Amino acid sequence: MIKRDFYLNRLIHNMWNGEIKVITGIRRCGKSVLLFELFYDYLREQGVKEEEIIKLELDQRRYYKYRNPITLCEYVESVVLNSREKKFYLFIDEVQLTTKMIDEENGGIEVTIYDMLNELKAYKNLDVYVTGSNSRGLSKDVATEFRGRASQIQVFPLSFEEYYSYVGGDTRKALDDYMLYGGMPRVLALEDEKDKKEYLLSLYSELYIKDIVERNHIEREDILNNILDFLASQISSLTNPTNIANAIASMKNEKINSVLVANYIQYTMDSFLLEMARRYDLKGKTYFKYPNKYYYTDIGLRNARLNYRQYDPGHIMENIIYNELVRRGYSVDVGVITDRSGGANVQREIDFVVNDADRKTYIQSAFQIDTEKKESSELASLMLTKDFFRKIVIRMDVPHNFYDDNGIFHCNLIDFLLGKAEQF
Repeated sequence: MIKRDFYLNRLIHNMWNGEIKVITGIRRCGKSVLLFELFYDYLREQGVKEEEIIKLELDQRRYYKYRNPITLCEYVESVVLNSREKKFYLFIDEVQLTTKMIDEENGGIEVTIYDMLNELKAYKNLDVYVTGSNSRGLSKDVATEFRGRASQIQVFPLSFEEYYSYVGGDTRKALDDYMLYGGMPRVLALEDEKDKKEYLLSLYSELYIKDIVERNHIEREDILNNILDFLASQISSLTNPTNIANAIASMKNEKINSVLVANYIQYTMDSFLLEMARRYDLKGKTYFKYPNKYYYTDIGLRNARLNYRQYDPGHIMENIIYNELVRRGYSVDVGVITDRSGGANVQREIDFVVNDADRKTYIQSAFQIDTEKKESSELASLMLTKDFFRKIVIRMDVPHNFYDDNGIFHCNLIDFLLGKAEQF
Protein backbone atom coordinates (compact mmCIF):
# COMPACT_ATOMS: atom_id res chain seq x y z
CA MET A 1 0.00 0.00 0.00
CA ILE A 2 1.36 3.39 -0.99
CA LYS A 3 0.71 6.03 1.64
CA ARG A 4 -0.74 9.06 -0.05
CA ASP A 5 -0.29 11.42 2.86
CA PHE A 6 -0.59 14.55 0.69
CA TYR A 7 -4.26 13.77 -0.01
CA LEU A 8 -4.98 12.00 3.27
CA ASN A 9 -3.92 15.08 5.21
CA ARG A 10 -6.25 17.21 3.12
CA LEU A 11 -9.16 14.93 3.98
CA ILE A 12 -8.23 15.02 7.65
CA HIS A 13 -7.95 18.82 7.54
CA ASN A 14 -11.47 19.12 6.07
CA MET A 15 -13.23 16.72 8.44
CA TRP A 16 -16.45 18.08 9.92
CA ASN A 17 -16.09 21.43 8.16
CA GLY A 18 -19.80 21.49 7.26
CA GLU A 19 -19.05 20.83 3.59
CA ILE A 20 -19.26 17.84 1.28
CA LYS A 21 -15.80 16.53 0.42
CA VAL A 22 -15.70 15.95 -3.35
CA ILE A 23 -12.79 13.74 -4.49
CA THR A 24 -12.16 13.89 -8.22
CA GLY A 25 -9.53 12.66 -10.67
CA ILE A 26 -8.86 10.38 -13.60
CA ARG A 27 -10.16 6.84 -13.25
CA ARG A 28 -7.78 4.30 -11.67
CA CYS A 29 -5.60 6.98 -10.06
CA GLY A 30 -6.42 5.84 -6.52
CA LYS A 31 -9.46 7.85 -5.38
CA SER A 32 -11.31 4.83 -4.01
CA VAL A 33 -8.23 3.50 -2.22
CA LEU A 34 -7.70 6.93 -0.67
CA LEU A 35 -11.23 7.10 0.70
CA PHE A 36 -12.21 3.48 1.37
CA GLU A 37 -8.86 2.21 2.63
CA LEU A 38 -6.44 4.95 3.69
CA PHE A 39 -8.98 7.37 5.18
CA TYR A 40 -11.09 4.48 6.49
CA ASP A 41 -8.05 3.04 8.30
CA TYR A 42 -7.26 6.47 9.74
CA LEU A 43 -10.79 6.79 11.14
CA ARG A 44 -10.65 3.31 12.65
CA GLU A 45 -7.32 4.13 14.28
CA GLN A 46 -8.97 7.20 15.79
CA GLY A 47 -11.60 5.01 17.44
CA VAL A 48 -14.43 5.37 14.92
CA LYS A 49 -16.50 2.19 14.89
CA GLU A 50 -17.08 0.27 11.69
CA GLU A 51 -20.86 0.72 11.85
CA GLU A 52 -20.38 4.49 12.03
CA ILE A 53 -18.87 4.54 8.52
CA ILE A 54 -21.53 4.18 5.81
CA LYS A 55 -19.90 2.91 2.61
CA LEU A 56 -21.74 2.90 -0.73
CA GLU A 57 -19.76 1.83 -3.80
CA LEU A 58 -22.14 2.67 -6.60
CA ASP A 59 -20.16 0.86 -9.31
CA GLN A 60 -20.79 -2.48 -7.54
CA ARG A 61 -23.97 -4.45 -8.23
CA ARG A 62 -25.11 -4.78 -4.61
CA TYR A 63 -25.23 -1.00 -4.34
CA TYR A 64 -26.95 -0.29 -7.67
CA LYS A 65 -30.26 0.57 -6.02
CA TYR A 66 -28.62 3.52 -4.29
CA ARG A 67 -27.95 5.16 -7.64
CA ASN A 68 -31.52 6.32 -7.17
CA PRO A 69 -30.99 9.58 -5.23
CA ILE A 70 -34.21 9.19 -3.24
CA THR A 71 -33.43 5.61 -2.21
CA LEU A 72 -29.91 6.66 -1.18
CA CYS A 73 -31.15 9.57 0.89
CA GLU A 74 -33.82 7.52 2.64
CA TYR A 75 -31.33 4.79 3.52
CA VAL A 76 -28.76 7.19 4.99
CA GLU A 77 -31.43 9.06 6.92
CA SER A 78 -32.68 5.81 8.44
CA VAL A 79 -29.21 5.20 9.86
CA VAL A 80 -28.41 8.73 10.97
CA LEU A 81 -31.78 9.61 12.52
CA ASN A 82 -31.92 6.44 14.60
CA SER A 83 -28.70 7.33 16.43
CA ARG A 84 -28.57 11.09 16.76
CA GLU A 85 -26.03 10.86 19.57
CA LYS A 86 -23.46 9.25 17.25
CA LYS A 87 -21.34 10.76 14.51
CA PHE A 88 -21.44 9.08 11.09
CA TYR A 89 -19.25 9.23 8.01
CA LEU A 90 -20.79 8.69 4.56
CA PHE A 91 -18.53 7.43 1.76
CA ILE A 92 -20.05 7.31 -1.75
CA ASP A 93 -17.88 5.99 -4.58
CA GLU A 94 -18.34 6.79 -8.29
CA VAL A 95 -21.23 9.21 -7.94
CA GLN A 96 -23.25 9.70 -11.12
CA LEU A 97 -24.57 13.18 -10.68
CA THR A 98 -26.49 13.25 -13.95
CA THR A 99 -29.03 10.70 -12.66
CA LYS A 100 -32.43 12.32 -12.20
CA MET A 101 -35.52 10.92 -10.51
CA ILE A 102 -39.09 12.13 -10.00
CA ASP A 103 -40.11 12.57 -6.36
CA GLU A 104 -43.78 11.59 -6.50
CA GLU A 105 -44.33 12.16 -2.78
CA ASN A 106 -43.39 15.82 -3.09
CA GLY A 107 -45.40 16.98 -6.06
CA GLY A 108 -43.54 15.08 -8.78
CA ILE A 109 -40.48 17.34 -8.72
CA GLU A 110 -37.23 16.28 -10.38
CA VAL A 111 -34.37 15.51 -8.00
CA THR A 112 -30.72 14.62 -8.48
CA ILE A 113 -27.99 13.29 -6.24
CA TYR A 114 -26.96 16.95 -5.76
CA ASP A 115 -30.29 17.65 -4.11
CA MET A 116 -30.06 14.61 -1.87
CA LEU A 117 -26.46 15.27 -0.82
CA ASN A 118 -27.30 18.87 -0.02
CA GLU A 119 -30.15 17.59 2.13
CA LEU A 120 -27.92 15.06 3.92
CA LYS A 121 -25.27 17.69 4.51
CA ALA A 122 -27.64 19.47 6.88
CA TYR A 123 -27.42 16.67 9.46
CA LYS A 124 -25.01 17.74 12.19
CA ASN A 125 -23.96 14.16 12.95
CA LEU A 126 -23.05 13.27 9.32
CA ASP A 127 -19.82 14.02 7.44
CA VAL A 128 -20.11 13.36 3.68
CA TYR A 129 -17.40 12.25 1.19
CA VAL A 130 -17.98 11.41 -2.50
CA THR A 131 -15.75 10.43 -5.41
CA GLY A 132 -16.22 10.81 -9.15
CA SER A 133 -14.20 10.67 -12.37
CA ASN A 134 -15.81 13.27 -14.59
CA SER A 135 -15.59 16.98 -13.99
CA ARG A 136 -18.57 17.85 -16.19
CA GLY A 137 -20.81 15.83 -13.91
CA LEU A 138 -19.00 16.55 -10.68
CA SER A 139 -16.25 19.06 -10.08
CA LYS A 140 -16.96 21.76 -12.67
CA ASP A 141 -20.15 22.78 -10.94
CA VAL A 142 -19.24 21.94 -7.35
CA ALA A 143 -19.60 25.49 -6.07
CA THR A 144 -22.91 26.07 -7.84
CA GLU A 145 -24.60 22.72 -7.37
CA PHE A 146 -23.56 22.32 -3.74
CA ARG A 147 -24.44 25.96 -3.08
CA GLY A 148 -20.94 26.87 -2.04
CA ARG A 149 -20.76 24.07 0.52
CA ALA A 150 -18.23 21.65 -0.96
CA SER A 151 -14.49 21.09 -0.63
CA GLN A 152 -12.91 19.71 -3.80
CA ILE A 153 -9.83 17.49 -3.67
CA GLN A 154 -8.41 16.44 -7.03
CA VAL A 155 -6.33 13.27 -6.90
CA PHE A 156 -3.58 12.74 -9.48
CA PRO A 157 -1.67 9.63 -10.47
CA LEU A 158 1.36 8.98 -8.26
CA SER A 159 3.81 11.85 -8.07
CA PHE A 160 7.46 10.93 -8.45
CA GLU A 161 7.89 11.39 -4.70
CA GLU A 162 5.11 8.87 -4.02
CA TYR A 163 6.45 6.56 -6.73
CA TYR A 164 9.99 6.66 -5.35
CA SER A 165 8.81 6.09 -1.77
CA TYR A 166 7.65 2.69 -3.01
CA VAL A 167 10.39 1.62 -5.46
CA GLY A 168 13.45 3.16 -3.72
CA GLY A 169 16.94 2.51 -5.07
CA ASP A 170 18.83 4.74 -7.49
CA THR A 171 16.87 7.96 -8.03
CA ARG A 172 17.93 8.38 -11.66
CA LYS A 173 16.92 4.82 -12.54
CA ALA A 174 13.58 5.39 -10.80
CA LEU A 175 13.05 8.65 -12.68
CA ASP A 176 13.85 7.02 -16.03
CA ASP A 177 11.20 4.37 -15.35
CA TYR A 178 8.73 7.00 -14.16
CA MET A 179 9.27 9.08 -17.30
CA LEU A 180 8.43 6.00 -19.37
CA TYR A 181 5.58 4.33 -17.46
CA GLY A 182 4.18 7.19 -15.40
CA GLY A 183 2.39 6.98 -12.05
CA MET A 184 -0.79 4.95 -12.44
CA PRO A 185 -0.74 2.97 -9.16
CA ARG A 186 -1.39 -0.45 -10.73
CA VAL A 187 1.82 -0.15 -12.78
CA LEU A 188 3.88 -0.60 -9.61
CA ALA A 189 2.38 -4.04 -9.06
CA LEU A 190 3.57 -5.18 -12.49
CA GLU A 191 7.20 -6.25 -12.87
CA ASP A 192 7.32 -7.22 -16.54
CA GLU A 193 7.72 -4.32 -18.99
CA LYS A 194 5.32 -5.96 -21.43
CA ASP A 195 2.66 -6.21 -18.72
CA LYS A 196 3.08 -2.53 -17.87
CA LYS A 197 2.67 -1.47 -21.47
CA GLU A 198 -0.33 -3.72 -22.04
CA TYR A 199 -2.00 -2.43 -18.88
CA LEU A 200 -1.62 1.22 -19.90
CA LEU A 201 -2.83 0.48 -23.42
CA SER A 202 -5.87 -1.36 -22.07
CA LEU A 203 -6.68 1.55 -19.75
CA TYR A 204 -6.78 3.78 -22.78
CA SER A 205 -8.83 1.62 -25.10
CA GLU A 206 -11.04 -0.28 -22.68
CA LEU A 207 -11.69 2.42 -20.09
CA TYR A 208 -10.96 6.03 -20.99
CA ILE A 209 -11.99 6.06 -24.65
CA LYS A 210 -15.16 4.07 -24.03
CA ASP A 211 -16.04 6.24 -21.05
CA ILE A 212 -15.61 9.50 -22.97
CA VAL A 213 -17.53 8.18 -26.00
CA GLU A 214 -20.46 6.84 -23.98
CA ARG A 215 -20.70 9.75 -21.56
CA ASN A 216 -20.70 12.40 -24.28
CA HIS A 217 -22.49 10.45 -27.03
CA ILE A 218 -19.57 10.90 -29.40
CA GLU A 219 -20.33 9.89 -32.98
CA ARG A 220 -16.84 10.26 -34.44
CA GLU A 221 -14.66 8.11 -32.23
CA ASP A 222 -12.04 8.07 -34.98
CA ILE A 223 -11.63 11.85 -34.70
CA LEU A 224 -11.38 11.61 -30.92
CA ASN A 225 -8.53 9.13 -31.36
CA ASN A 226 -6.87 11.37 -33.93
CA ILE A 227 -7.01 14.28 -31.49
CA LEU A 228 -5.48 12.23 -28.69
CA ASP A 229 -2.71 11.04 -30.99
CA PHE A 230 -1.99 14.60 -32.10
CA LEU A 231 -1.89 16.03 -28.58
CA ALA A 232 0.25 13.13 -27.35
CA SER A 233 2.83 13.90 -30.03
CA GLN A 234 2.62 17.65 -29.33
CA ILE A 235 2.88 17.88 -25.54
CA SER A 236 4.49 21.14 -24.44
CA SER A 237 3.88 22.64 -27.90
CA LEU A 238 1.46 25.47 -28.59
CA THR A 239 -1.59 24.53 -30.62
CA ASN A 240 -5.31 25.21 -31.06
CA PRO A 241 -8.41 23.40 -32.32
CA THR A 242 -8.10 24.91 -35.79
CA ASN A 243 -4.55 23.63 -36.24
CA ILE A 244 -5.58 20.22 -34.98
CA ALA A 245 -8.63 20.15 -37.27
CA ASN A 246 -6.49 21.08 -40.26
CA ALA A 247 -3.91 18.40 -39.44
CA ILE A 248 -6.59 15.72 -39.13
CA ALA A 249 -8.37 16.95 -42.28
CA SER A 250 -5.14 16.63 -44.24
CA MET A 251 -4.62 13.10 -42.99
CA LYS A 252 -8.18 11.93 -43.53
CA ASN A 253 -8.80 13.96 -46.69
CA GLU A 254 -12.08 15.36 -45.38
CA LYS A 255 -13.21 18.63 -43.83
CA ILE A 256 -13.03 18.61 -40.02
CA ASN A 257 -14.95 21.17 -37.98
CA SER A 258 -12.72 22.99 -35.47
CA VAL A 259 -15.70 23.43 -33.11
CA LEU A 260 -16.11 19.65 -33.02
CA VAL A 261 -12.42 19.31 -32.21
CA ALA A 262 -12.69 21.91 -29.42
CA ASN A 263 -15.65 20.02 -27.93
CA TYR A 264 -13.82 16.70 -28.05
CA ILE A 265 -10.78 18.22 -26.36
CA GLN A 266 -13.03 19.55 -23.62
CA TYR A 267 -14.48 16.07 -23.09
CA THR A 268 -10.98 14.64 -22.53
CA MET A 269 -10.28 17.41 -20.03
CA ASP A 270 -13.59 16.76 -18.29
CA SER A 271 -12.43 13.17 -17.79
CA PHE A 272 -9.11 14.41 -16.36
CA LEU A 273 -7.12 12.75 -19.14
CA LEU A 274 -5.66 16.08 -20.32
CA GLU A 275 -4.91 19.43 -18.73
CA MET A 276 -4.62 22.78 -20.50
CA ALA A 277 -2.24 25.63 -19.70
CA ARG A 278 -3.32 29.02 -21.02
CA ARG A 279 -0.95 31.67 -22.38
CA TYR A 280 -0.65 34.82 -20.31
CA ASP A 281 0.75 38.15 -21.47
CA LEU A 282 3.01 39.21 -18.60
CA LYS A 283 3.07 42.89 -19.58
CA GLY A 284 -0.48 43.22 -20.87
CA LYS A 285 -1.88 41.24 -17.90
CA THR A 286 -4.32 39.40 -20.17
CA TYR A 287 -4.88 35.85 -21.39
CA PHE A 288 -4.68 34.83 -25.03
CA LYS A 289 -7.59 32.74 -26.29
CA TYR A 290 -5.32 30.58 -28.48
CA PRO A 291 -2.94 28.86 -28.85
CA ASN A 292 -2.49 26.96 -25.58
CA LYS A 293 -0.50 23.99 -24.33
CA TYR A 294 -1.93 20.61 -23.45
CA TYR A 295 -0.40 18.10 -21.05
CA TYR A 296 -1.28 14.52 -20.22
CA THR A 297 -2.34 13.93 -16.61
CA ASP A 298 -0.14 10.82 -16.64
CA ILE A 299 2.95 10.63 -18.83
CA GLY A 300 2.76 6.83 -18.99
CA LEU A 301 -0.65 7.10 -20.67
CA ARG A 302 0.81 9.57 -23.14
CA ASN A 303 3.67 7.23 -24.01
CA ALA A 304 1.26 4.31 -24.33
CA ARG A 305 -0.91 6.39 -26.67
CA LEU A 306 2.07 6.70 -29.02
CA ASN A 307 2.98 3.02 -28.51
CA TYR A 308 6.30 4.17 -26.99
CA ARG A 309 7.59 5.33 -30.38
CA GLN A 310 8.15 8.99 -29.50
CA TYR A 311 10.32 9.29 -26.42
CA ASP A 312 11.42 12.92 -26.16
CA PRO A 313 12.81 13.48 -22.64
CA GLY A 314 12.72 17.29 -22.81
CA HIS A 315 9.00 17.42 -23.53
CA ILE A 316 8.24 14.58 -21.13
CA MET A 317 10.15 16.40 -18.39
CA GLU A 318 8.11 19.56 -19.01
CA ASN A 319 4.86 17.57 -18.77
CA ILE A 320 5.95 16.02 -15.47
CA ILE A 321 6.92 19.41 -14.03
CA TYR A 322 3.53 20.85 -15.02
CA ASN A 323 1.70 17.96 -13.35
CA GLU A 324 3.73 18.35 -10.18
CA LEU A 325 3.06 22.09 -9.95
CA VAL A 326 -0.69 21.61 -10.44
CA ARG A 327 -0.72 18.73 -7.95
CA ARG A 328 0.83 21.00 -5.35
CA GLY A 329 -2.10 23.36 -5.78
CA TYR A 330 -0.54 26.11 -7.87
CA SER A 331 -2.27 27.95 -10.70
CA VAL A 332 -0.01 27.48 -13.74
CA ASP A 333 0.06 29.50 -16.97
CA VAL A 334 2.37 29.73 -19.97
CA GLY A 335 4.11 33.11 -19.90
CA VAL A 336 4.47 35.35 -22.94
CA ILE A 337 6.71 38.41 -22.98
CA THR A 338 7.66 40.66 -25.88
CA ASP A 339 11.33 41.17 -26.77
CA ARG A 340 11.69 44.59 -28.38
CA SER A 341 15.47 44.54 -28.72
CA GLY A 342 16.88 44.95 -32.21
CA GLY A 343 13.87 46.95 -33.37
CA ALA A 344 11.60 43.91 -33.73
CA ASN A 345 8.77 42.75 -31.49
CA VAL A 346 9.38 39.05 -30.83
CA GLN A 347 7.22 37.06 -28.43
CA ARG A 348 9.27 34.90 -26.10
CA GLU A 349 7.93 32.19 -23.85
CA ILE A 350 8.36 31.34 -20.20
CA ASP A 351 7.37 27.70 -19.74
CA PHE A 352 5.47 28.24 -16.50
CA VAL A 353 4.16 31.24 -14.63
CA VAL A 354 3.32 29.77 -11.23
CA ASN A 355 0.83 31.67 -9.09
CA ASP A 356 0.38 31.07 -5.38
CA ALA A 357 -1.97 33.73 -4.02
CA ASP A 358 -0.01 36.99 -4.36
CA ARG A 359 3.30 35.26 -5.04
CA LYS A 360 4.58 34.52 -8.53
CA THR A 361 7.40 32.34 -9.80
CA TYR A 362 8.78 32.00 -13.33
CA ILE A 363 10.04 28.55 -14.31
CA GLN A 364 11.89 27.27 -17.35
CA SER A 365 12.19 23.53 -18.01
CA ALA A 366 15.53 22.60 -19.56
CA PHE A 367 16.59 18.98 -19.92
CA GLN A 368 20.16 20.11 -20.37
CA ILE A 369 22.05 23.35 -21.02
CA ASP A 370 25.28 22.30 -22.68
CA THR A 371 26.21 25.35 -24.77
CA GLU A 372 26.32 29.11 -24.26
CA LYS A 373 23.75 29.52 -27.02
CA LYS A 374 21.38 27.14 -25.26
CA GLU A 375 21.90 28.96 -21.96
CA SER A 376 21.23 32.33 -23.57
CA SER A 377 18.06 30.98 -25.17
CA GLU A 378 16.71 29.48 -21.92
CA LEU A 379 17.46 32.50 -19.75
CA ALA A 380 16.56 35.32 -22.16
CA SER A 381 12.83 35.34 -21.50
CA LEU A 382 13.38 35.25 -17.72
CA MET A 383 15.65 38.30 -17.95
CA LEU A 384 13.09 40.21 -20.02
CA THR A 385 10.59 40.30 -17.16
CA LYS A 386 12.72 42.89 -15.35
CA ASP A 387 10.90 42.29 -12.08
CA PHE A 388 11.74 40.81 -8.69
CA PHE A 389 9.71 37.62 -8.77
CA ARG A 390 11.58 34.33 -8.35
CA LYS A 391 13.13 32.91 -11.49
CA ILE A 392 14.00 29.22 -11.69
CA VAL A 393 15.42 26.85 -14.28
CA ILE A 394 14.70 23.18 -13.59
CA ARG A 395 17.39 21.01 -15.18
CA MET A 396 18.40 17.39 -15.45
CA ASP A 397 22.10 18.08 -16.00
CA VAL A 398 23.15 19.77 -12.73
CA PRO A 399 24.37 17.68 -9.76
CA HIS A 400 23.45 20.35 -7.22
CA ASN A 401 21.34 23.49 -7.00
CA PHE A 402 22.84 26.98 -7.33
CA TYR A 403 22.16 30.65 -8.10
CA ASP A 404 23.84 32.17 -11.14
CA ASP A 405 25.13 35.74 -11.43
CA ASN A 406 21.70 36.96 -12.52
CA GLY A 407 20.04 35.62 -9.39
CA ILE A 408 18.34 32.78 -11.29
CA PHE A 409 18.02 29.56 -9.31
CA HIS A 410 19.16 26.43 -11.19
CA CYS A 411 17.38 23.43 -9.70
CA ASN A 412 17.98 19.71 -10.19
CA LEU A 413 14.83 17.98 -11.49
CA ILE A 414 14.98 15.12 -8.99
CA ASP A 415 15.40 17.53 -6.06
CA PHE A 416 12.36 19.45 -7.27
CA LEU A 417 10.21 16.33 -7.65
CA LEU A 418 11.27 14.93 -4.27
CA GLY A 419 10.53 18.21 -2.51
CA LYS A 420 14.17 18.87 -1.63
CA ALA A 421 14.53 22.22 -3.42
CA GLU A 422 14.56 25.12 -1.01
CA GLN A 423 12.66 27.37 -3.41
CA PHE A 424 9.46 25.29 -3.37
